[in-house]
Amino acid sequence: MTNENKDPNKSAVGLKYDAGSAPKIIAKGYGELADELIEIAQQNNVMIHQDQELVKFLHQLDLGQEIPKDLYLIIAELIAFSFVLQGKFPENWKDAHHTINTKS
Repeated sequence: MTNENKDPNKSAVGLKYDAGSAPKIIAKGYGELADELIEIAQQNNVMIHQDQELVKFLHQLDLGQEIPKDLYLIIAELIAFSFVLQGKFPENWKDAHHTINTKS
C-alpha cells in the first residue's frame, strides 16, 4: 500500500483482556501506526472490531489503563462474540442444547 492510500486520520486501539480483571489499553495509534497495529493483529489472529465512536473514546485513555466501568457491557459483548467466533464457549454452555431439549 502506498502512502497515497493511507488515511492519516485512521485510528486503532488494542485491548488486552485477562480473566479476573478489566480489559486494558495495550496499544493505540493514528495513521501508519494504526495500520501497523491492525496488520499485527491480523497476523496474530486477533479479532478486529470497527467502531469509530468507541475507538475515539478509547483513545482518550492512557496506555495500561483499564477501560471504565461504563464500557464493561459493550466490551464484554465484543469479547464474548469473538470467543464464539473462535469456537470457544464457557464450560457451563457445554450441555446448553441438551438442557433446552430435555425441558420441552
